[in-house]
Amino acid sequence: MRYGPAVRRRKLGAELRRQRELRGMTSREAACAVGWHQSKVSRIETGSSGVKPADVARLLDVYSVSDPELRALLGALCGAGTKGSEGPRRGWWYAYRDLLPSAYLDFISLESEACRSRTLETTVVPGLLQTPAYARAVTRAALCDPPADLVEELVRVRMARQAVLGRERPLELCAVLDEAVLRHEVGGPEVMAEQLRHLLDQGSLPHVRLHVLPFTSGNHIGITGPFVIFSFPRIADLDVVVLDHLTSSLYLEQKEDLRAYGSAFATLRAHALSHEKSLEYIAGISDGA
Repeated sequence: MRYGPAVRRRKLGAELRRQRELRGMTSREAACAVGWHQSKVSRIETGSSGVKPADVARLLDVYSVSDPELRALLGALCGAGTKGSEGPRRGWWYAYRDLLPSAYLDFISLESEACRSRTLETTVVPGLLQTPAYARAVTRAALCDPPADLVEELVRVRMARQAVLGRERPLELCAVLDEAVLRHEVGGPEVMAEQLRHLLDQGSLPHVRLHVLPFTSGNHIGITGPFVIFSFPRIADLDVVVLDHLTSSLYLEQKEDLRAYGSAFATLRAHALSHEKSLEYIAGISDGA
């Protein structure tokens, strides 16, 4: 179990090593091609040291990697952000670097580059589906007497994260929700009523799938706590399991962990209601049924 930056370095290094091997080059040959010592290439590939976006670009040039999507993804893993006319540009979350822990910033960065998210929530609505009022109530409950301006900053961050659902190629979100998520009256009746309506609206999007685990489903493997599985375009080895908290995140990256959580999510989804029946269930709760 590691924090996000270590995960990102390891996964970036593994993909760079794969590209080098596809090119039929040794690490010594790669180092000579860019004018480095072999140890630098080794440190990058093992994830034992950070790497600048410009250095990643140089290696990809040597390996003749021209695919813009792959280059952009690997650039994001080393913190390059989105490339604009003036070169690499930091993501919007960089403005909050003094407010948020680095692990949470890294979580947001990974979320912004992922193509798919599978999430289990057992107590609160997933952050990507929260209304501002609901997010405000959750933040106040999670922090001990927080200043009003801090609450508003954290809510703004959570709302900004939701842009991944509205971009040209939106994040595919599949969420399994314990019924407790829908029954906890967070923020009071009006806030919760608005939140349930918002879930129904978001659930109508083609790239959002909701699955409710009703109380009648009994004990299930999800009772151990919520988690998120991020998947990335084209490179399955970049998948990562995230145990998300309000202001920090822990990551599981080993293949056995990915298999275990992937299997757990599939089992939870199989025991949950279908997307269509889940929307009906949410609507029934919203109507006071």
